[in-house]
Amino acid sequence: MPRTFDCPKCGAPVNYGGQPGAEGFTSKCNYCGSMIAEPSMGRPAHVIHVRLDDVRPALKVSKKVVLILVLVPVFAVLGVVIAMIAGFSGAMRTVRMPPINATKPTPDDGPKGGRQPEKGLANILLKFGSKGIGPGMFSDARSIAVDAAGNIYVGEYSGGRIQVFDSTGKFITQWNGDPKMPLRALAADRKGTVYVVQSGKIQKYKGLTGESMGDVSFSGGWGFDDVATTASGGLVCAWYKNRDDIVVLDGNGRVLKTISAAISSTTGDSELDTRVAVDGLGNIYALGTFNNAVFKFGPDGKYINRFGGDGDERGQFRAPQAIAVDGRGRVYVSDMKGIQRFDADGRYLDLFRADGSTASGMVFNDRNELFVVAREKVIKLGFPE
Repeated sequence: MPRTFDCPKCGAPVNYGGQPGAEGFTSKCNYCGSMIAEPSMGRPAHVIHVRLDDVRPALKVSKKVVLILVLVPVFAVLGVVIAMIAGFSGAMRTVRMPPINATKPTPDDGPKGGRQPEKGLANILLKFGSKGIGPGMFSDARSIAVDAAGNIYVGEYSGGRIQVFDSTGKFITQWNGDPKMPLRALAADRKGTVYVVQSGKIQKYKGLTGESMGDVSFSGGWGFDDVATTASGGLVCAWYKNRDDIVVLDGNGRVLKTISAAISSTTGDSELDTRVAVDGLGNIYALGTFNNAVFKFGPDGKYINRFGGDGDERGQFRAPQAIAVDGRGRVYVSDMKGIQRFDADGRYLDLFRADGSTASGMVFNDRNELFVVAREKVIKLGFPE
């Protein structure tokens, strides 16, 4: 039987057995067309940017031939140099060399130059959940939201189950969205209305009961992929039907502004998976997971700057998944390394991990506490000031 996994973009089943790409073996989703790095060694499947699909086999062969012709004389020269060094080393064996004092690693030292997580940066205030399907248990939770009363909403990617907890993590109830479609995003406003993104639509529910309040209407139709609530009760939405737009709605669902091709117009590269967050001043932050960067827009929708980049260095991203903004305007982005923190202008500050887990979803409450959902558990973090 062939092995399959769910497409991280649309949730459709994808067969294993792609071709090796920049990040290992890759497969293509036949539903949405995304190129996906296959799951391996505990790393979940994730959408990648593929730029070399149009390289012709003949060109690849010719590059190999040129590379061999160049490297053969280089290795010959290296062989001569190594032989000379070996002879010199034999002559120096009788010379006693002074010991070398090893320097203590700095906090910035880490694999591939990346910054190690800071100890004591984030304190665990609450942790609950375990693997399973019972109340208070999770199988694949990727979305989280908090309302003004402190109620916590956790959404399962498959099956559409939303569980509700009080501020202490005690299970209250559960209800379902569409059980047949992946749950792509979850948000809650201050009144306890919960917004669920499935099938490209944003559906409204009463958070404590799961009573449906209908869809958020939009003239462009389906195509929503993420949603965040504003302090004034409005919505900031990622919309991808024709391009990577950001749509801002007021509390009544009226369109206030649309940022057309928000990411691709800046980079020139397509973006099919945008995560959004908004600060208290109305600045919008869009995490382009294809482009491995964060793009900041003002309350008027005008582009301000970008930060991040593809890589393992501090301030760069490797398979980013979620974004959140705290009450001080600092930006948090989760990726394989952990959770990186930036100031409001995109300057890198530090890195920490949420109980050793990769954050699939993040949100802040009014007390500037960060809630993280990591597939099978929820963690609440506080930050000493």
